[in-house]
Amino acid sequence: MAAPGRRRVTIADVASHAQVSVTAVSKVIRNAYGVSPAMKDRVKTAIEELGYRPQAVARGMRGRTFTIGLVLPHIRNPFFADILDGLTEFLESTDYQAFMIQGGATRKVERRAVDALMDRQVDGIIMVAPLASKPRLEEVAKEKPTVVLARHERSSYYDSVFDDDEAGAELVVQHLIALGHRRIAHITHQDDSQARPADLLHNIRSATYERVMREHGFGDEIAIATSFYHEKGGYEGARELLSRSPRPTAIFAGADQAALGALAALHEAGLSVPADVSVAGYDNTHLAALPNIALTSVDQDGAEMGRAAGKLLLERIEGRMTPVRFSVTPSLVARTSTAPPGGSMDAPKP
Repeated sequence: MAAPGRRRVTIADVASHAQVSVTAVSKVIRNAYGVSPAMKDRVKTAIEELGYRPQAVARGMRGRTFTIGLVLPHIRNPFFADILDGLTEFLESTDYQAFMIQGGATRKVERRAVDALMDRQVDGIIMVAPLASKPRLEEVAKEKPTVVLARHERSSYYDSVFDDDEAGAELVVQHLIALGHRRIAHITHQDDSQARPADLLHNIRSATYERVMREHGFGDEIAIATSFYHEKGGYEGARELLSRSPRPTAIFAGADQAALGALAALHEAGLSVPADVSVAGYDNTHLAALPNIALTSVDQDGAEMGRAAGKLLLERIEGRMTPVRFSVTPSLVARTSTAPPGGSMDAPKP
């Protein structure tokens, strides 16, 4: 009988030879995020000396996984689905697949999500409305090609895709003023972001609302409820605005999700839309177009943002280093949730 073959080298053998833990070896093999250069050299030397699966290891250390990570704040906002649709459509003609992970409502949870993608050797990362500071985003981008959506800051290390939020907010406020409204209120957002306030989309939309109101001589009518861009936030923000006197004749919610919550608050209060209060949103999600909602909204083309993010990320993966900023031009989609004060549908055109 032939002598039995040599025992196959295991990951435990490599760990013992390198005098590190099995977990440390695994992280080096997977090219996981956060492994020191010294640790990498130590483990790679042990792998080479022991001959541990050289072909598979070489692929893990030098090759691509043809996967990218998409970090979303949460999965409840239908606008994020538009972004994912656009990204998926773009990737159909490539060898890449996208993995989605929820970043959560805090920086700590978001960081864990990004680290998990790093550990799984994705070739690049797309982050939508991240909470992390610019230095943290640049730290990630130095490790992996990165594209950031919905932040207006400039960086030499990652690409940016964003909506012209100032133009979009101006469109909707001008629309409401053209309909004859004066008492226009606004629902804005608050979060755990460490970005510069002027780079955050909700601050840009809110500041633009105030500017346009003042430019038309309605500075005394400015009314802002600081809440959240989700249904509960819109509901609570609208209730706060409705408790003020005089009551607003129109509400501009900074996101469709918040606008849906505002509609619920108005219904609960026994008020009719648009006869008593007009409501406008932002995002033009598919829910806004439903006949029973018919929400006037700003369209920032989430699918186009997703396609652009995918294209830019693959360019980064292929070696482009020069930063790119891609801006989407918004448009207003007027529906029956807005009308002149009193509810007449003979609305002047914006």
